[in-house]
Amino acid sequence: MSALAAPNRWINFDKVSLLALDQSSHGCKILAQIVRGFGIRMVRTCTKSAEARQALSTSTFDLIIADPSVEGEEGIALLRWLRRQDKNSNRFVPIILISGHSTPALVRRSRDCGANFFVAKPLTPSTLLERILWVSRDKRPFVEVGEYLGPDRRFKMEAPPEGPGRRGSDAEVTVSDSEDEGA
Repeated sequence: MSALAAPNRWINFDKVSLLALDQSSHGCKILAQIVRGFGIRMVRTCTKSAEARQALSTSTFDLIIADPSVEGEEGIALLRWLRRQDKNSNRFVPIILISGHSTPALVRRSRDCGANFFVAKPLTPSTLLERILWVSRDKRPFVEVGEYLGPDRRFKMEAPPEGPGRRGSDAEVTVSDSEDEGA
């Protein structure tokens, strides 16, 4: 078990509100049962993107777990729509996408639309709990660059490396201490 879900730690999910979106009612029931086992009591389930849009427009959620291949609209289009809603209180909510058909192209598209994490089905409760805890502790800022709006894709927040630049041909720059020079 990872350090994120250590057995000696208590995490209270009692006030967390979650939107669960899956293409089948059976999948929604399973997902709802898993998160209720974590202590999340407020779970809204949807099987169609129109239901999810309505819920996202009228309620506020703390977390969204969605299948990117829901009926009526591709789940990624729903994610893109949500991230672009200036006045929607759910715009910056963490989103975990879960899919039974996880191709590298789908994972890239999900990331490029602003998903916080992608989990392949079949998922286990421990894997889902680890991902929920990870996004709850994630400190990456939201960025808007060109067509992208979502969490900063960089996981390592490090300063530029010390010393010379990356290229050996970079010119050495010296800065003068005197204000008179060059005048």
